[in-house]
This record gives sequence, C-alpha cells and structure tokens, in this order.
Amino acid sequence: MSFTKKVSQGVMSAALGLSLMGGGTFAYFSDSVETQNTFAAGVLDLALNPSTVVNIDNIKPGDEIYREFTLENNGTLDIGKVLLSTNYSVEDAKSDNSDDLAKHIKVTIMYNTSSASNPIVETTLFDLQSQNPDLTQIDILTGTRPDGIPTGEKEKIFVLFEFVDNGQDQNQFQGDKLKVDWTFNAEQTAGTYYDDTDENNN
Repeated sequence: MSFTKKVSQGVMSAALGLSLMGGGTFAYFSDSVETQNTFAAGVLDLALNPSTVVNIDNIKPGDEIYREFTLENNGTLDIGKVLLSTNYSVEDAKSDNSDDLAKHIKVTIMYNTSSASNPIVETTLFDLQSQNPDLTQIDILTGTRPDGIPTGEKEKIFVLFEFVDNGQDQNQFQGDKLKVDWTFNAEQTAGTYYDDTDENNN
C-alpha cells in the first residue's frame, strides 16, 4: 500500500471517530424530578342583611328613623375594610328647591361593642356623599378587636337618620323624595408572607 493511501485511510478513520463523538454517543448519568404546584385564590364575599336599610314615607322635620343591619363575611378570606359609598338624588316635587334636602338629613352610623354602641360616622347625608368611611373601624380606645370582619363572622351596624328641624321654614321640601344608594365595598386584609413552615403545616 502506498504512503498516500495509508495517510488517506488514517485521515478518514480520525474523521469518523470525531463524527461519532460529535454525534452524541458519549454517555453520562442523568436524573429528573417533577413537582406540581398550586395557587388557589381565596374568595372575598360580603353579604348584607337585610338588603334594604331604610324605606319610609311621610317623614317630617324632627323625625328620627332607626335601623340596624348585619355585614356578613361569607368568603374564605378575612375582610380588612368595608368602605361605604353614598350616592343620592332628590326628586323636587314642586320644582321650588333652593336648598339640598340631603343637607337636612343627619346620619349617625354606629357599630356594636360589648359595652356600648360607638359612632363611626356622624354627618349629613350631603357630606357623607364625599366620604368613604370604613364601617368596621374599631377605635383602639374602646376595644381590642381589630378592624375588618374575619371569615365566617358578622358585624352588627346601627344607623340613625334624622330629618333635622332647624327651626326655619322648610316647606320647600314637602312632597320631595330622596333616593339614596349605599354601596358596601369590601377590601382584603394586607398580604401574608408564607415560608416553608407555613406550607408544611397545611
């Protein structure tokens, strides 16, 4: 065999060896493990009982209307706040109003504690429209219960409406109708930090 043929065969054998190595014939140890993870969102569910707080006719200056209702947490998450949103409209029966009837309706909202009922809100319906009070707010001086409504619990709320008799002529409001929409907006509590200890305990 000539020298040229020997060199050519050697080159071809080397090239074939490199091709096999590059083709993935090299074996190595391997292992794998699969993990399944779940993020299940909780439910924020606020209920109001009864669904209508007040519905009354023929009120006059000096009248007071007392009502009570219950805020219920029927969800799986604690409620941190329940913010009250107020909107109203006045039907002017005689189209003679120079004043807003809502300015003459005083609203006092109270929550119940073991010792007494304490005012959360004490203002006119007119001013309440620009506010968003938290109806579950507990004064730290009157109790130790935190704000909000824990899962499965209820909060009793009392409200007193007063058509204030200001001692002046209020005849312009005769026959008028005041429609009030209250929206109760529940908000969650602050986020929670979960570590391995929490996960192992679940």
